[in-house]
Amino acid sequence: MGFRAVCIESRAKCSYSGGYLVVTTGDVTTKIHLSEISTLTFGTTQVYVSGYLMAELAQNKIPVSFCNEKRFPEAVSLPLHGSYNCLEGVENQLSWSLPSKKRLWQKVIRHKILKQAEVLALLEIPAGEQRLKQYAEEVRSGDPTNREATAAALYFASLFGADFTRDSENWINASLNYGYSVLLSQVSRELISHGYLTHVGICHKGRNNHWNFACDLMEPFRPFIDYLIVSSGLDDFNKPMRCLLIDSLSHLVNYRDGTYKMASVVKMYVKDCVDCLDRKLSADDIEIYEVQ
Repeated sequence: MGFRAVCIESRAKCSYSGGYLVVTTGDVTTKIHLSEISTLTFGTTQVYVSGYLMAELAQNKIPVSFCNEKRFPEAVSLPLHGSYNCLEGVENQLSWSLPSKKRLWQKVIRHKILKQAEVLALLEIPAGEQRLKQYAEEVRSGDPTNREATAAALYFASLFGADFTRDSENWINASLNYGYSVLLSQVSRELISHGYLTHVGICHKGRNNHWNFACDLMEPFRPFIDYLIVSSGLDDFNKPMRCLLIDSLSHLVNYRDGTYKMASVVKMYVKDCVDCLDRKLSADDIEIYEVQ
């Protein structure tokens, strides 16, 4: 797995040569070996990309995000072929039982709410932390009482104020959405690498959503993005903010018995979730990260 989150935000020509991404801006040429790249983001529409490069990026399973004129991710490129046993993965996915999917969703949402409580504690925002922990305990199989939504309302009000809404146009939501898109591409990459269909989710069912399954499993990692944004001290959706979020998967967190980059934690967490659905691992044995 690569270790560099690469973002290109100025006019450039990008091509491939001998294992390298070649970026030419004016008279300056920069080369980065594909083995070093974890994700690639084209943060401007003024980038010219060769088909050869895109094919090599796909073969190396490097997710590529394309941003629109507002510098917000508009599309993600991922390889069509992710696993040598992709048919087996799809057959398993389509055979997962409803009780298994509901049990995993319960665990995922509990993890998400507990991480929201942790974020409030780390930011020394006492209002809401204990109630979030209580909501996490109340999540039942499949979350039929929608503790997720109840917790989200309390969490965002505590974090950004009572008047904050997720559908308003402001720098906070722009930053949140940008960071979440980085997570989405990473989770999608891991699912595809194991041969699973990203559009067949365990809870998300959007007919026009190609990433339902990835949206399911990324939920516990959203609070980490929230924490990075608030703790950064930045107050605008600018280049420093975008660079921070693009590099979010390189941050170190505590997981299991060690310290890992978030990208590695995502990889292990996704594997545990699908093992749970395949009845190779109990949902109770799925662990979640801790922010350092």
